[in-house]
Amino acid sequence: MPSSNGKPEMTGGMASTGKLPSRKAAAIARGISYLALWLIMMPSARPTDLLVGAGAAIAATWLSLRTFPPATGCLHFVSMAALMPHFIWQSVRAGFDIARRVFDPRLPIQPGFVACPLGFPEGLARNTFATITSLIPGTVPCGEVDGVLTYHCLDLRNPVVQQLWAEERLMARALIAGRRHD
Repeated sequence: MPSSNGKPEMTGGMASTGKLPSRKAAAIARGISYLALWLIMMPSARPTDLLVGAGAAIAATWLSLRTFPPATGCLHFVSMAALMPHFIWQSVRAGFDIARRVFDPRLPIQPGFVACPLGFPEGLARNTFATITSLIPGTVPCGEVDGVLTYHCLDLRNPVVQQLWAEERLMARALIAGRRHD
């Protein structure tokens, strides 16, 4: 349902836990994950290896918390996996559409740019959305200004923004947002 500014409301479709992970909980989970990754990559678990791994895990955790705060969102992997057939189909469609346009130059195109305001917050949710929507036939995200993604399109006569909003509603099930930026 569109809001007063014309973009769809995401509050009903956006998965939400109601509670954002604390910085401490995120640091612990990330630190354990980085240390586990270090241990998997190491051929041995000597005390010196563990000490270096702990230092690397602490540094990686600190850097990840600075560059990607825990409140910016996360993925719900089961829901994302359920959407994979849709996105694979979109990718195949995009490939055939582009090939058809290349080999049949009589097909009319009207290339240009469209701005698409989104309900996803900055960070993982919006970046994942931009990456996956690059699979939509004839569109590619090419920038962002003030929370609005810009897409290059092969044919502006198509309802590109409405199609992107439909994709946003589908993806809202798989993305758990952090803070909303309205």
